[in-house]
Amino acid sequence: MPTETRLKTGLHNTSEIGRLKKVMLHRPGKELENLMPEYLERLLFDDIPYLKVAQAEHDAFRDLVEETLAEPDVRRELTEQFLDEAGLENHRIREILQDYFAEMDNGALVDTMMAGVRKSDIRGFETGKLADYLSFRSDEYPFLIDPMPNLYFTRDPFATIGTGVSLHRMHTVTRNRETLFGKFIFQYHPVYKDAPKWYDRGETSSLEGGDILILSPEVLAVGISQRTEEDSIDKFAHTVLSISKTFKKILAFNIPKSRSFMHLDTVFTMVDRDKFTVHPNILSEITVYVMELVDGKVHIREEQGRLEDILKKHLELEQVTLIKCGSDSPIDAAREQWSDGSNTLAIAPGEVVVYERNYVTNRILEDNGIAVHTIPCSELSRGRGGPRCMSMPFVREDM
Repeated sequence: MPTETRLKTGLHNTSEIGRLKKVMLHRPGKELENLMPEYLERLLFDDIPYLKVAQAEHDAFRDLVEETLAEPDVRRELTEQFLDEAGLENHRIREILQDYFAEMDNGALVDTMMAGVRKSDIRGFETGKLADYLSFRSDEYPFLIDPMPNLYFTRDPFATIGTGVSLHRMHTVTRNRETLFGKFIFQYHPVYKDAPKWYDRGETSSLEGGDILILSPEVLAVGISQRTEEDSIDKFAHTVLSISKTFKKILAFNIPKSRSFMHLDTVFTMVDRDKFTVHPNILSEITVYVMELVDGKVHIREEQGRLEDILKKHLELEQVTLIKCGSDSPIDAAREQWSDGSNTLAIAPGEVVVYERNYVTNRILEDNGIAVHTIPCSELSRGRGGPRCMSMPFVREDM
């Protein structure tokens, strides 16, 4: 990409493995302390992490959003849309929350939106109409606005691709509110507001960032998964292939639809030019479709053969090594897949960040010449996402 284009949009991401220069992270916050056992399924969690330890394991997403709120009109627009998408229909509740937010500085406002609003934090219903008071007290659910505990998985709400961004419609209502922050970053932030959009959160079908991998400056992979629908991929593929002028084809990976395989990057990631992690259980089930633009229309065909051969062909490689999560043990593979053994974050070619608990897979990575940096994860892994899930590259060096 020309340097001037990169500087204009603030984004430059043409591979999975180019040396990482700028990345967005979100340090887990009070949203994790608003998790309750009876509402875990509603909020897409299997367990409750201990916040203090999760933060220590993770140690700045918030700064980007704060910078977009410098203008009062932008802050007001964000607040109004946030309340709309929180499903608040009672006028009095909205008024009280607007007053509650108005007293906060920009940092506290963003923190509170992410953490959720407890009913016990709000005053003002003691005076006024009885109907409003009863609406406020109508059920035992303790929140006026749900927390966003999945926010530390910054990979999913949007994806940087080339010098543009794909802003997503998430599969669940619980996570769709997360994309609102991305909308405001890429609409108003002075560095990122000119980035072209490959997808938009206003679309009608879901697309999530964990299903998008940049295999080369010309080839993308997209997972047909539990969280990403075929219609979304059609729309995304046509836009990227028509407008980007760099990406020539998309490999659509049809993977099993389950919680443990929720995104493509939970079963398949790139760790070097010719090396990939893979969960062995998908090798017999995965189907790959090639999507290319022909005379202005996306042409689709099913690709035949082993995954190694498909990757060699489309990435123009002499050989491909698939590194199996958990090696050849079905027990180790299942255990380490559950704690995201296949979900690696490449910080340079052949150099990755992984969870330390997946020691079988980590040893195999090292045996295959990969430099491995481990991070503790006793609490972070409870959210069902690994190092790639927790990071969104903004700038990588070209390969």
